[in-house]
Amino acid sequence: MEKEQIIHTMGMGNCGGRCLLHLHVQDGQIRRISTEPADPHAAETPLTACARGIHYHQTFFRDRLTTPMKRVGKRGEGKFVPISWEEAVDTIASEWVRIRDQYGPASRYVHYATGSSAVFRGPGLAKRLLALDGGFLDFYNSYSTACVSYVTPYMYGTNMTGSSYDTLLNAKLIILWGHNPAETVFDGQMFWLKKAKEKGIPIVVIDPRKNDTALKLDAEWIGIRPGTDAALSDGMAWWIYTRELYDRDFVSRCTFGFDREHMPDGVDPTLCYFDYLMGTRDGVEKTPAWASAITGIPEETIIRLAERYASARPAALIQGYGPQRQENGEQVTRGGIMLAALTGNVGISGGWAGGPGYIQRHEQPHLPRVENPCKYEIPVFSWSRAADCGEKMTGLDGVTFEGKRSPEVHLPGSIKMILNLGGNALINQHGNINETARILQDESKVEFIVVSDLFMTASAKFADILLPGTSLFEGDNLVTPWMAGDFIGFINPVCKPVGESRFEYDWLCEVAKKLGLYEAFSLGRTTDEWLRAIYEELRRQEPELPPYDEAKPNGVYRYKPLPPYVAFAEEAADPVAHPFPTESGRIEIFSRKIYDGTFSEYVSPLPNFIPGREGIADPAIARYPLQLIGWHTKRRCHSVHDKNPALAALDPQCVWMHPEDAKARGLADGMTVRVYNDRGETLLPVKITDRIVRGGAAISQGAWYAPDRKGRDRGGSINVLTSSHPTPLSHGNTQHSILVEIEGTSDAGL
Repeated sequence: MEKEQIIHTMGMGNCGGRCLLHLHVQDGQIRRISTEPADPHAAETPLTACARGIHYHQTFFRDRLTTPMKRVGKRGEGKFVPISWEEAVDTIASEWVRIRDQYGPASRYVHYATGSSAVFRGPGLAKRLLALDGGFLDFYNSYSTACVSYVTPYMYGTNMTGSSYDTLLNAKLIILWGHNPAETVFDGQMFWLKKAKEKGIPIVVIDPRKNDTALKLDAEWIGIRPGTDAALSDGMAWWIYTRELYDRDFVSRCTFGFDREHMPDGVDPTLCYFDYLMGTRDGVEKTPAWASAITGIPEETIIRLAERYASARPAALIQGYGPQRQENGEQVTRGGIMLAALTGNVGISGGWAGGPGYIQRHEQPHLPRVENPCKYEIPVFSWSRAADCGEKMTGLDGVTFEGKRSPEVHLPGSIKMILNLGGNALINQHGNINETARILQDESKVEFIVVSDLFMTASAKFADILLPGTSLFEGDNLVTPWMAGDFIGFINPVCKPVGESRFEYDWLCEVAKKLGLYEAFSLGRTTDEWLRAIYEELRRQEPELPPYDEAKPNGVYRYKPLPPYVAFAEEAADPVAHPFPTESGRIEIFSRKIYDGTFSEYVSPLPNFIPGREGIADPAIARYPLQLIGWHTKRRCHSVHDKNPALAALDPQCVWMHPEDAKARGLADGMTVRVYNDRGETLLPVKITDRIVRGGAAISQGAWYAPDRKGRDRGGSINVLTSSHPTPLSHGNTQHSILVEIEGTSDAGL
């Protein structure tokens, strides 16, 4: 028996964090994985692996695809036969050229995929080759942050709104609004929240579920009806304004659109936010009582929360990304920013500006970009419509040309080729699985689909050519912080690729040879040479970094400590000398850009509550009276790890339901139920708990779609129930706006 060897590497999943992994290897196998200790007294965030990281090897060496295959059944059936790599490459190159010549570059699409979040990864490499070959239809936004990343620049002029997490220790109150870092990791933010709790800083969690973060921090939980977050913001703001608890000086110096005195020229001053709160135009004051009727939160709770937030300065109101993944999700983000500005909690240590919270204090490595000759882009969540009837899509659907979006912009045609490399959003993670499956099963629409993956996922079953990819244990790579972090990570392999598996770069090089683009695509470099070149370019910008061969074996290099950072500190202190990067130089509560824009018919210039589809005001609630939401579970990273038996026990797939709702339907804990609406149905056990609000229900996202012979999902996949209808401004993800009904079922047959 060989002596144990320890190889240091880093996780590269899109899980909300980065973990340092110590792989204990013996006789060519990973015997176990250890990690960096979670030292509560550390001065910087420990890169400690959660249960997912510790069990990586039990995911990535099970049930692997090992050979290239081609489809022989209908798309989605999962029927394939093995082929050689030579046949796979020949087929890909042939279809690549045929579709380019027949339909034009905008017919080729690289699908959104986050199975690997390393620097040198399949989707980026595929886009590089397509750009060299005439171009491709690109996308903007992400499934995670479409609304928050799109709308925050309307208010701040930038998405770089995050402060370093150590500044939270200066807060007098922390509100986590739809934010669950205990399960999502979120760059180790729980490390600092635990420190804050130990320091005695009160923490409040607002969420339809009493999530794991609320439990681990012993935080006060305020349950809210799904989709009503912006109404709570308005109700709090009304109380803060009418009781004169707001920061009048900050509002006057740094904001635009709160009051009549700070409105754009030529715009009716009664369109300001304070007039909206007082009901000047619609006759409805946005009081805590008004908000209570919408949110289900008691009026006195809203008043107490408003007073605490306004008087606890500095206070940090941190919104997660879940609440903005709903109809009118842009308004949720704008409401959070509005409250931060109203109370003067922007630009001060212990406050929080809102928005996506992006922060970058070091340059990051990246694959050099090749300009895409095709200038059309679509919102990422609208790709299935572009596959179905792309020729009907215009700027009103979010289509842009040369970065501009107007009704006159038309997509020239539909998507005809999809490259889905290391992702499960082709089916499993996209809205309305059954609708998406119908689109992809029609071979007159998308004519060719290539999938590269490790497993026979729900998305892999829709491939025409299915290729076996490699895991983080089988190749080298570089890793950056998920969002916040002062380090660079290194992927160090422990074994050769499983079976005939190949990293996407290797077979893309072969396709490039068929296209006569090998030298331009590869620059004659191997993967190792690319990584060294990318790292050396980073070293020119970050001279502190040690040589590649010195840093790589350690799995991580941490930069020297930096002082705490507060977003917008200079702007808040002196907006004249240091204006906010908006057109007005202030935080724009009223958006002149929206007011004057093409889309003002659909989007409010103010951060006000707007009832949306599949919310409490939708007539469909008479048939489907429960509001379903999803959440990111500790057992999966999106859909990764779903088949890992060691992790399944952490959070068995089920639907959460309040005891009163279950009693009204005669349901008992643990029984199999049918969750359904007009789009589909899934059968899974029910968990009856008072950790979910009445009228609400919840299913963790990411479970693999598994239809039975009758088309009913047996995997507990929430996306058989979700919609593909996008939000009005960013055309983002609305997968938390779902109306359903739940009933018992005795049908256990397949």
